[in-house]
Amino acid sequence: MDESRSRKVLDNIPTGRYDCSGMKESHPGETTRQRILRTAFGEFYRYGFQAGSLNRIVEETGLTKGALFYHFASKQDLGYAVVDEVIWPWFKATWIDPLEQSQDPIKDTKRLLLHMTEKCGPSGSLLQGCPVNNLAQEMSPLDEEFRQRLERIYVAWRGAFETALAKCIKVGSVRKDISPTKVAAFIVAALTGIIGTAKNAQDRQLLRDAGAALLDYLESLQP
Repeated sequence: MDESRSRKVLDNIPTGRYDCSGMKESHPGETTRQRILRTAFGEFYRYGFQAGSLNRIVEETGLTKGALFYHFASKQDLGYAVVDEVIWPWFKATWIDPLEQSQDPIKDTKRLLLHMTEKCGPSGSLLQGCPVNNLAQEMSPLDEEFRQRLERIYVAWRGAFETALAKCIKVGSVRKDISPTKVAAFIVAALTGIIGTAKNAQDRQLLRDAGAALLDYLESLQP
């Protein structure tokens, strides 16, 4: 990849904070359940699930604990619902649907990364990370229900890449000697790893270096 072009692209790769603003903003006509879920997502995204506070969620929603527990039997139940009803629909709209419709997953992967960065803005740099990966790292070793729900998201993500790559092999825009299954697994692992390590290091140069290697790899898949 040309160095100047690589630098321009990598400067715009998201540094760890996804565009989750639409999941945290209030919406006219939302139900009490939806308001609780939206607020809980923001709480867990900022503090993590274990450190997330039901008291803060109750305070921010203006509800009582009784109202919260009317809709959710426990904090765990609320956490599962956040994954199923907030994170998954957002992730599907952000990644799965575009990949399933893609005629060029390599180009569209770059475009999706650039789009997220434009939404994030500079103030979000290297702060909060990916909500799916955050919860997977925190809760998968501790709670099998969380692990299974989050793994379904990863399975769908890998599957979307695999399908798109297989389609591109048929039309000749991706090399025929690659394994869509293996490459899809690697791309998802690379993306989550880059975002997670950049978040932890708070280092844009690390992001640029790792991102440049991933972009070079994606370009190498083309004939």
